[in-house]
Amino acid sequence: MSKNREIEAKILLNKSVYDQITAAFPIKSDFTQENYYFDTADDLLKNHQISLRIRIYATHAEQTMKVPDPNPVQKNFHEVIEINDELTHAQAKKLVAKKHFKFTGNIGAYLDNHFANDQKKLRLFTWSKTRRILMNGPQNCELTLDATSYPDNYQDFELEIENTNPALIQTVLTKLEQEYDFEQTAANTNQSKIARASAHQK
Repeated sequence: MSKNREIEAKILLNKSVYDQITAAFPIKSDFTQENYYFDTADDLLKNHQISLRIRIYATHAEQTMKVPDPNPVQKNFHEVIEINDELTHAQAKKLVAKKHFKFTGNIGAYLDNHFANDQKKLRLFTWSKTRRILMNGPQNCELTLDATSYPDNYQDFELEIENTNPALIQTVLTKLEQEYDFEQTAANTNQSKIARASAHQK
């Protein structure tokens, strides 16, 4: 299990800008992940600004919950506490196939502590599939470029800059905006993947 503070800029890009950035920097890693999202029928977790998913990679998997940070250290970027429990590939596939089950591990403990009467109502409600490219960006700051497809075959492209130093995030983001001619707007900034997957259910 890991628990950490996540501070990141999240910006949806058009395909042209995405392609330019992915061609411009050294690639550290390039892989695919499947994302399976859980909530109750009445959006209990969403209403508490919590997202819950199982991520399945080629050889391993994890269950991940993002919860509001009770003591945020900055105000400019998306900030949450992320809780992860490792799963084997086989465990994750079995759980996702069931679609409805009780979470265990540290995420299960969190759910029991905060939503004791409702965990049994959680169910798989949508999914997405992401090609994720990790790149060594300006000032050795890691860039994450995601190309994500959804159940209705819609696809979008996103830049994430995650770092513990908000000033570095801002410096790198400003440089990329200037070099690749894009800008943050209310429509393209901090749009969660779980919300996008929900909007593009089949």
